[in-house]
Formats: sequence, structure tokens, C-alpha cells
Amino acid sequence: MADEAKAKGNAAFSAGKFEEAIGHFSDAIKLAPENHVLYSNRSASYASLQKYEEALEDAKKTVELKADWGKGYSRLGAAYVGLAEHEEAVNAYKKGLELDPNNEALKSGLADAQAAASKASRMPPGGQSPFGTIFQGPDVWVKISNDPRTKQFLSQPDFVKMLQDVQRSPGNLNRYINDPRMMQVLGVLLGVNIQTPSAEDMETGRWNDEADTPAQSSRSPPKAAEQKKEPEPKKEPEPEPMDQTDEDKEKRERKAQALKEKELGNDFYKKKQFDDAITHYTKAWELYDEDISFLTNRAAVYLEMGKYEECVQDCDKAVERGREVHADYKMISRALTRKGTAYVKIAKTSKDYDIAIEAFQKALTEHRNPDTLKRLNDAERTKKELEQQEYYDPTLGDEEREKGNEFFKKAVYPDAIKHYTEALRRNPSDVKAYSNRAACYTKLGALPEGLKDANKCIELDPKFVKGYSRKGTIQFFMKEYDKALETYQVGLQHEPNNQELMDGVQRCVSQINKMNRGDLTGDELKERQAKSMQDPEIQGILSDPVMRQVLTDFQENPKSAQEHMKNPMVMGKIQKLVSAGIVQVR
Repeated sequence: MADEAKAKGNAAFSAGKFEEAIGHFSDAIKLAPENHVLYSNRSASYASLQKYEEALEDAKKTVELKADWGKGYSRLGAAYVGLAEHEEAVNAYKKGLELDPNNEALKSGLADAQAAASKASRMPPGGQSPFGTIFQGPDVWVKISNDPRTKQFLSQPDFVKMLQDVQRSPGNLNRYINDPRMMQVLGVLLGVNIQTPSAEDMETGRWNDEADTPAQSSRSPPKAAEQKKEPEPKKEPEPEPMDQTDEDKEKRERKAQALKEKELGNDFYKKKQFDDAITHYTKAWELYDEDISFLTNRAAVYLEMGKYEECVQDCDKAVERGREVHADYKMISRALTRKGTAYVKIAKTSKDYDIAIEAFQKALTEHRNPDTLKRLNDAERTKKELEQQEYYDPTLGDEEREKGNEFFKKAVYPDAIKHYTEALRRNPSDVKAYSNRAACYTKLGALPEGLKDANKCIELDPKFVKGYSRKGTIQFFMKEYDKALETYQVGLQHEPNNQELMDGVQRCVSQINKMNRGDLTGDELKERQAKSMQDPEIQGILSDPVMRQVLTDFQENPKSAQEHMKNPMVMGKIQKLVSAGIVQVR
């Protein structure tokens, strides 16, 4: 199963579906957590998505599991390069080359890392741009959203992606510095006014249009009437903004105070003093509403207290606010998982589990957490069990069985099977329905399905002799005469005078004797032998070295063979081979 998941991950990686590849490699890791190759492959997938911290974590695990594998150090070096930790990258590649001196990937990686390290040493802090570190502040998103010149940019996905890239790697600022929106944001963060195209032009994309052609630029200017504009309405004076430095300082102080309240809440939670814990988590949230862990922690307390509605409300609020402030996807996943857990607690019917299952599924799209996956599987299994319980109705089951009997009498076996199946859905322990459906399958020649139903009969009620009759008949038609004989004999132990079972025994003995006398035709014998050779028990006897010697003695040393026959175990196995048509006695 781990190899299958790994193969799916490799295929997704080759197709450029890196998120999907990560999911498959994660599944494989759960099944084979000591396989270093799986961590290596997932590290490469994370690196392809520029998630270098996760890539580094997997690369370290790869090296931990397989310290003498050069490729692991290649993954390690690549992750360090992505994080701009060039010295660590150089060391990783050098270590890999000590183990595998001829590895071209390691040589190339080392050269790139050394070049990047040399270039970084000549640059100002923040990478390729001296302004890169400005985007690392905790209040960048707040400043952009509060300024009327830049807040509309946050509704443009391409700009949000650029901003996130610069935050991860400040050195990438130069990639986007020609974008007027990025220049406007830079001006806001620096507290200076940078002249850029209008907000309307940037929002509609006109800032990116090509220059006018000569024909366009040579057109006559618009007439005076066209140039006349309506007077703009007088704007109300806006309040003076708070000094940015004072605002940042106040916010940092509130955040620090909120974190202290959170720690107090954690202490009370551990002591199971839930009311006090809620008080402190609430204060933390009131002080600083950009850290949704205050809400998810309070939701955990409500969950412990059995206040499931309050728990769900906090989880929903955490998800909503988390998306607004671009919170870590793991935190959003945690809130959704906690919401699903609350719904599981209050679920009473199978329908109630739908909301919980949906919450768990959404959580997994944010972060594939093993605990969430287990909770999802448990919820789906419980839902299925409840559906079966809710559908259970023995009275309706008996009615469906009787309908099936009517169709059986008319020899309309497919319709009979439909009613027997519905009867079993209503009452899964109805041995008569299993027995009757087995008879239908036998009539239709679907012997494996019939054998399965007959076995279920015997499993549910070992004293139900009809089950043995059904099973023995199917085995007889499958030409497994020795097995059919055993089935009939077990049934006779429960009802010694059952005529149907005794007739079955007689049929089996007749066929076995026919084989022993060599009365089977060549084609019949070959067919019987081929079928018997597929039997695991027959295969085990023939692969046993002792039995192989016994069979050789039967052909070459009759006296020794007579001695073997005194052993009851050997005698039983010989009889099995005779009944199967493998050995013939003349």
C-alpha cells in the first residue's frame, strides 16, 4: 500500500501537481514511516511549491533515517538555498559529496550555493533589495488594508501572491519592483508619497497597457467641450492619522499583553479550571484579534465543558477572521477539526454526521493532519453503522423475503435476489434470506457468490443445517468433492437423519470412488487436477518435502510406502490427494 501511494505521488509530481503529490507521499509515510525515500520525495514537492521550511524538515528527516545517502544532502542543500541560508546549503552539499564524490547533482548544487553565498555577502540586509526587510513586519497587511491608496490591492489575487512571495523571500522584491502597485505599497510602508498611476488604472490593469502607437499619439486633442469636466464634490476633511510609530508600538504592547493572557488561560485549562481559562482567552482576543489561537483555545475549553454550540461559534469565527488576516493554514485546519469534533459530540442520527464530516474534509484541504484524517474515518464509519441501524426493520425484512420466495417459485431468480438483498438490508442476521439467495446464485451459476452466502449462513447459525446443504451443493458443482463431503458430514453432526445431507454424501463418495478407480475420462481428469492444483491446501501438501518423499516411495519403494501409511497424518494427506484426483490408486 505504501508503494502504491508512493507511485501515485511520483506520478503527480511528474505532472506538476505538487500539492497532490504531497498528499500521496504523506499517506505513504503513515504506512512506512521509516522509509527515507518518501521524506526525500515529499521534500522535493514542498520545495517545488517554495515551502522551504517544510522541505527542510523532510530533508532533515531523510538524512536522519539514511545518513549515508548522498541524495538526502542534496534535498537538504536545496531547502537551505530556498531559505537563503547559503552557508548551511554549502555544508550540506559538501557532506553529500564526501559520501558520493561523483554525484553531478551535488556538484551543481554546491556551485550554485557558493555563488549565492558570495553574492549575498556583497548585498545589503534583506537580499537583493535594501527594502526587502520592510515587508517582514508583523503589521504589513494592516498598514496596506488601512491605507485608501492600497487597500483595494488586497482583493487582487495576483498582487496578494506577489506580496506573500516577498514576505517569504525578501530578496525577491526586485522581481516585482516595476509593478506600480508594489511601488505604491512600498511608499506606504516607508511613509513616503511615491507617484504612481491612479488607483483606478491599477485596479483595471491599464497601468500594464502598451504605449500608444504613433497613429494614436498623433491624433488631435479633444475639443474644449469634451475637455470640460464637472466640478468635483467638496470632500469632507479626514481626521489626521495616528502617528505610525505610536500605532505600531501600541499594537505590539497589546499583542504582548494578549499572549500573557493566553498563557494564563493555558495554565487554568491544564488545571481544568475552565471558567477561568475562558476569561483569560476572552481578554486575549479582546486585546488582539489577529491571533486566532485565542479563539481555537477557547473553543477547546467549550468542547471540554460540553458547550458545543459555543465551541462551533468560536471555530467559525476563527476561520472567518483567520482568512481575513491570512493566518497559517494549519491554524484554520485546527479550527475546522475542532468544529467537526463538536458536531460529532452532538450527533444523534446518521444525518447529523454530515456536518461533522464536511468540517473534517475542509480541514484536510487546509492541512493534511493525521489526527483529522482519523476523526474523519471514525465519523464516516459511525455514520454508516447508524444508517444500518436506522434502516433495521425485521418485519419489513420478512416481507421482502416472502416476495423473494414468490419470484423463486416462478424461477425469476434475478428479481428474487433483489428482494432477498433488501431483506438482508432490513435484517442483516436473517439466515433464511442468505440461504435462499445462495440458492438463487446457484441456479444462475454464480457459484462464488452463492458459496459466500452459504458460509454466512453457517457463520450466523452453525446449527442451521440448510446452510451446510447449500454449501455442499455448491462445492459439488465446483467439483470440489472432498470439500463437499466434509461439509455434508459436518451438517450431519447437527442433524444425523437429514436426507438431503445424506444424499449429498452419497453423491460425493460416488464421484471420489470414480476417480479412485480411474474411471474419469482424460479431459475430466485434467480439469479436476487443474482445479485441485489451485487449492492452497493441495499446494501445501505437494510442497511439503516429507510428502514429496512419500509420493516418490509409492512409485519406487513400495515397502517404505507401506510404513508411511501407518502414520495417520500422512494417510490423511494421501487421501486428500486421492480425493482431489492428484493421486490415483490402482
